[in-house]
Amino acid sequence: MTEHVVLAGASGFIGQHLAAAYRARGARVSTVGRSGSDASWGDTAGITALLEGADVLVNLAGKSVDCRYGPENRAEILRSRVETTRELAEAVLACTAPPAVWFNSSTATIYRHAEDRPMTESTGQIGTGFSVDVATAWEREFFAPDLPATRRVALRMAIVLGDGSALVPLMGLARAGLGGPQLDGPWPATRARLAAGTHHREGAGGGRQKFSWIHVDDVLGSIEWLREHEEVDGVVNLSSPNPTDNRTMMGIVRRAVGMPVGLPATRWMLELGTAVLRTETELVLKSRWVLPERLVEGGYEFTHPHLDEAVKGVVAERRQRIGGRG
Repeated sequence: MTEHVVLAGASGFIGQHLAAAYRARGARVSTVGRSGSDASWGDTAGITALLEGADVLVNLAGKSVDCRYGPENRAEILRSRVETTRELAEAVLACTAPPAVWFNSSTATIYRHAEDRPMTESTGQIGTGFSVDVATAWEREFFAPDLPATRRVALRMAIVLGDGSALVPLMGLARAGLGGPQLDGPWPATRARLAAGTHHREGAGGGRQKFSWIHVDDVLGSIEWLREHEEVDGVVNLSSPNPTDNRTMMGIVRRAVGMPVGLPATRWMLELGTAVLRTETELVLKSRWVLPERLVEGGYEFTHPHLDEAVKGVVAERRQRIGGRG
């Protein structure tokens, strides 16, 4: 019988990768989203029909956090995660033969800014601020309903790398000679940003903020491993077992694209640049030090455990796909 995989919020980089991989191995892939999907948000009956008898549900829905955290964007970042998760739960509950397992995207950003030790599922400390509030609300909504026939796993994903990921603009910066470390430092906070929890407080200097990551191939690999290990539920960190720091990461990117030098970006440059680009410095300055304790202890073998190999592979894949320098 053909495997049926339902992907919610599949229009982004990760969702497209998963859909292509499952279809390549002969699975039937259905999608939940906006226009062009097999079922649309707001049509709970249609989503229920799609989920009836499905083997697995993977939910990746949520507005991108690569934006400026003004009131409207903050509200949409939260709504697009919590309300879609709530609607999927209602649909799963209405099924007579619900999916056996539901993987819901979460984020490793839920942990605090960590410079002293890594965050694992068993010892990690939840942080504070807007991004953390979104993540905790998201997971709370996911685990709140009673769904006895469906195992649930929240995927606390680190930064996902691949052709089309956040790595691509970093490659562009490196080629332009701007691929040095992103340097933290003092920056004044407005009352509004303090109240909203969107001000990044000064942390590690010298580009030593930790950088936790995972290759998109290992996102798929982790999901498949978790499907096989039915004893695992709850929260699982999806990150390479070998995190690094920002300075080292940018050096790896420079070498991969063949640029020997890279100018660093100081905090004031980052604040001005992110304001122009309509994004946030937290995305590069927060120290994310995350380890995949449950995957490693369970015996999952990473396809891309080391950053230098992973980045070289992404650069080569992109060059092959679009030609030239990529």
